[in-house]
Amino acid sequence: MRCGLVAQKVGMTRVFNDAGEHVPVTVLKIETLQVVAVRSEEKDKYTAVQLGYGKAKVKNVTQPMRGHFAKAKVEPKKKLVEFRVAKDAVLEVGAELVPSHFVPGQFVDVVGTTIGRGFTGSMVRWNFHGLEASHGVSVSHRSHGSTGNRQDPGRTFPGKKMAGHYGSERVTTQNLKVVATDDEKGLLLVSGAVPGAANGYIIVKDASKKARHKDAPYPAGLRKTAAEAAAPEAPAESSGAADAAPQA
Repeated sequence: MRCGLVAQKVGMTRVFNDAGEHVPVTVLKIETLQVVAVRSEEKDKYTAVQLGYGKAKVKNVTQPMRGHFAKAKVEPKKKLVEFRVAKDAVLEVGAELVPSHFVPGQFVDVVGTTIGRGFTGSMVRWNFHGLEASHGVSVSHRSHGSTGNRQDPGRTFPGKKMAGHYGSERVTTQNLKVVATDDEKGLLLVSGAVPGAANGYIIVKDASKKARHKDAPYPAGLRKTAAEAAAPEAPAESSGAADAAPQA
């Protein structure tokens, strides 16, 4: 089990696939996503990785959190999220994750907070069709009608669909397909719509109901250091017969 990514929702656009068909996608921005802390079974009784997103102004960070970031030797972060991981998927503190943590064609689960709509009636909140337009109905065309009980039991059961607060709740959308990634610009394109408003924080994880893509990096897709990027790739080993020198 790998950790996920923390991103910000930029908006929606479309891309064209190889067949010339347009695919609606949501653009997610991933900015300076680093490992801030690690939870171990020996010390914390569970195994997890804490990721920090973005860069926050020092004046907006409390004194205890300044010490937390200083211990990890990373700049203050805007958002902290913990991911439960397997013991062999624990990352080093300070490591930076990139969008190529996911690969095109992979299915992911996306978690976000829906747009808040305040107090709404039953027609907006639950798609009730309302009361009739005639036959004695007056002044209550958009009401939800009876709550469904008599003297016995003489109360309204919890969970009854009625008017109330709508939105601003945590929602998970499952099995969205990754369309493209861009490590240089820090962009992750996911097919379809993602819950939440623009600039809202989004959590992207491996799909829980589908197998992880065979090309997905394990334990994580990390940004290479300058030394690693400059190092030449090792040449492929050739067969012994081809390397053998011709005999005189």
